[in-house]
Amino acid sequence: MKIGEPGRQAAFDDPLEMLGACHERIADHCATLARLAAHLPAHGADGQAQQAARNLLRYFDTAGRHHHEDEERDVFPHLLEAAPAAELAEITRIVTRLRDDHAAMMAEWLRLRPALVRIAAGDSAALIPAGVERFCALYREHMEIEESELLPFARRLIGPEAAARIGHAMAARRGVRP
Repeated sequence: MKIGEPGRQAAFDDPLEMLGACHERIADHCATLARLAAHLPAHGADGQAQQAARNLLRYFDTAGRHHHEDEERDVFPHLLEAAPAAELAEITRIVTRLRDDHAAMMAEWLRLRPALVRIAAGDSAALIPAGVERFCALYREHMEIEESELLPFARRLIGPEAAARIGHAMAARRGVRP
């Protein structure tokens, strides 16, 4: 089992592209989570499992939360503000769904997290495949809606000045200078 973060790179000066690049990393981490669940019954909390659990905890406790905050605090408000009256209802529907998804994904993460903490510490713990699949399925559906519905609106409606403000906020959230 190997952990990696391949995929496209993006910078804070293109925050919408950065959100898309985050989706690739989220998908990679979900794949790692599924591999870890399959690895545990035969190998237990061996060194590879411990490292994978630590990587998953670090990612979803920090980058995953930042991603949701980027959307809720910055992208969604800017998009709703920029929405023309004719598209406001549709954009509001999408944003409401994505906010609800964030809550559901966090609830699933909080169910998975205790086992990952134990695995990271070298203790025996099982990851229930159905829970892993539920968590990853929520993310897959969420990312599909963002890619196919939200980001096209955002790319069209969020202007350069708002994008710069979003990028600065995303960088600040991570303690990075853009």
